Amino acid sequence: MLERGEVIGHTAAMLELSDLSLSVSIQGKRVDAVSAVSLCLQPGRVLGLVGESGCGKSLTAQAILRLGEHQGVAKSSGDIRLDGNSLFAMSNEQLRKVRGGHIAMIFQEPMTALNPVFSIGSQVVEVIRLHLDLTKQQARQRAIDLLQNVGMQDAEQVLKQYPDALSGGMRQRVLIAMAMAADPDYIIADEPTTALDVSVQKRIIALLLDLQKKRNLGLLLVTHDFGLVAEMCDDVAVMYAGQIVESGTVSEIFDHPAHPYTRALMGCRPEVSLPGKPLPVISGQVPPPGRWPAGCHFAKRCPLATDECNNPVAADVWSRANHVTRCLHVGEPC
Repeated sequence: MLERGEVIGHTAAMLELSDLSLSVSIQGKRVDAVSAVSLCLQPGRVLGLVGESGCGKSLTAQAILRLGEHQGVAKSSGDIRLDGNSLFAMSNEQLRKVRGGHIAMIFQEPMTALNPVFSIGSQVVEVIRLHLDLTKQQARQRAIDLLQNVGMQDAEQVLKQYPDALSGGMRQRVLIAMAMAADPDYIIADEPTTALDVSVQKRIIALLLDLQKKRNLGLLLVTHDFGLVAEMCDDVAVMYAGQIVESGTVSEIFDHPAHPYTRALMGCRPEVSLPGKPLPVISGQVPPPGRWPAGCHFAKRCPLATDECNNPVAADVWSRANHVTRCLHVGEPC
């Protein structure tokens, strides 16, 4: 265990979530919003965390940096460890060094992630000086280099501008540059292309993959888009109503999707829909925290559900090499 004030060595350590449960307050009552989630993010690999809106993906991602605590998100059980060191046991000083220095985050809405009343330069330089022992002039030069590395042609001019003067794609590049400021080991990208048009999305995806490969980063990609997972990821975890229902390598999940929810999500992709036919949808909605079924959380929307699935202990896990599924009916046709 790290002692107070001690700093983790800057190495590509393993980042692990083990049986993590998170609670939120709803009408004065604490309820679980994430339930027993286990994930492992490795250096040099891209892990996709995929599922519908409201499944708990962003809450899980933000918990890695303990960002939800000021909004009432609390750990109920489990842990998050970086190189064996619990992030929940760290002092505020240690946690500040981890944020940005070892693990950085790219948010989905670049306009709200950047402060509109400060110039791009002041914001990027502040992040650099927070983590690196550089003079203001040195930090400014590093800011220029970072912006150039993410494809900003006139980096010096960009530093003088304010966020509202930049396009959505340019703002997202600024956030990526800020995330890379202290050469972190891991990047968490929370729906990084959601607010961008298709052509800009492709450029941002290409940029992220290029940086990830060149620097051997571990990248956690939070998304609802299986097409993006296929393009970017090595591994994938499928999340539904606070639970990981299926996980494995991308090739395993795409070639042999086993959970009914995974199969339903993959069937909703535009690229697999039949010409002239309506795009398939999953009936119903994700149950909110506090209203999860006692057994399988997907049971009420699942075409394979039986009475056994409503049993509170209906948590049978089927597994094979590089593939784990939480379902009682693996292999049955939907």
